[in-house]
Amino acid sequence: MKTHHYIFLTALLFVIVFYDQDIGLNLGILGIIYAVLTLLKTTGKNKTRTVYILFTTSILSSIAFAWYGDFPSFLAVVSSLLLLAFKSRNRRMKVLFLIPVFIVNCITSFCRFFSFDEWLPKRNIPGLWQKILAFILIPLLLLSVFFGIYSAGSTHFAALFTDYELDLNLWQVFCLSALGFFIAFNYWNYAVEKLIYKTNHVLDNDFQNDSRIPKATYSFLDLDAERMSGVISFISLNILLVFFIFTYNYEQFYEVSKTPVQLSEETHERVNAVIMSIIMAILVIMFYFKSGFNFDPKAGLLKTLARIWIFLNAALVLSAAVKNYEYIVNYGFTYKRLGVFAFLLLSLVGLTLTFIKIRKRKRNAYLFNTMTWYLYGTILLCSYINWGGFITSQNMKRKDFVVRYHFNSINFSEKKLMEYAEEKDDQKLKSNIEHKIKQEKTKIFLSKVIYYQTVK
Repeated sequence: MKTHHYIFLTALLFVIVFYDQDIGLNLGILGIIYAVLTLLKTTGKNKTRTVYILFTTSILSSIAFAWYGDFPSFLAVVSSLLLLAFKSRNRRMKVLFLIPVFIVNCITSFCRFFSFDEWLPKRNIPGLWQKILAFILIPLLLLSVFFGIYSAGSTHFAALFTDYELDLNLWQVFCLSALGFFIAFNYWNYAVEKLIYKTNHVLDNDFQNDSRIPKATYSFLDLDAERMSGVISFISLNILLVFFIFTYNYEQFYEVSKTPVQLSEETHERVNAVIMSIIMAILVIMFYFKSGFNFDPKAGLLKTLARIWIFLNAALVLSAAVKNYEYIVNYGFTYKRLGVFAFLLLSLVGLTLTFIKIRKRKRNAYLFNTMTWYLYGTILLCSYINWGGFITSQNMKRKDFVVRYHFNSINFSEKKLMEYAEEKDDQKLKSNIEHKIKQEKTKIFLSKVIYYQTVK
């Protein structure tokens, strides 16, 4: 099939699966179809291991959305399919260009649509699609426009057509067709600007041979002065960080116990401070270890001090993780507390990659390229696991278990709550869960969320 076949086919499927439906199973089905068609359309040389991995994650993410139908799984489907489309056509392009490429294409899609020669087949003799366009679509468009004009000028003329009832929401069909075509057109027919192709090398992980010569970054500061500046800075920062770690842990573990509200506020403030500290630490290291400065034979002390600072920041992260765990032990699991662990884990990953960057003399772009994939992996992890069920199952073991909070604010907790209701013989809770499940099960097939169909 040609590009225009994929566009019209998937646009039609979009209308079929979403007409008079809520978002649910239909998006999962459409995601699987997009993934399969993308793999079929990919040329042999572009079918790399990365493409096959992204194809697998696209299928799994689509199944996850069909199962849960929540925002994390939606984000996983969208990011997986966009990455699959991007890498299937541009295997050497850096994934950091994905967002600007698709933003530019969405903005320019209106102009690119009218460039028919670029996405419709070129033939001297009219083919099927040309005939449909020439004999059906164009006359139908003109007929619709003039029908609207004549209907506005004559009530009796409009009544000739409006007196008949058609069990079809034409406005919904039009909107779905426009949206489906917009998505399909930009997915199958996106273009990468020449400027992006030319700047792709800027995001390479490794230095070129001509960039490995140690030289000063600024004209007003020679190499020796810049190196000494880094040594002094890292000695000062290491001393400062040691004192901060000491006071940070003293405040967390030795101060008088406080109310849950105060403890919650202080925990989040301190975790935010840790995360900001890690980000700034990585930025400082990126500032000093750039270009040929990585290959300076006299920078041994500077590298040692930077590694020490990385380990001290890692110790700070672990301290925050221990405090967050203690907070969970005392007051139970929530989405935010699990999210803190996710942020701290990503912080450790960032520090580890920074250590590798210094050791293996990688460019700063290496951090961004690699962290993008770890962030994508985090999105997948969030979408595949029923965190709501995990939170409820763990908090059920506590004496201060709050049923109403878990019923109203925790997603996909119904199975565990039903077990709790049966264990405690709570008929009211059981009735509320059954009512909620019944509402979900009575939805139209394509609007269903599979999770609720598995709750007895």
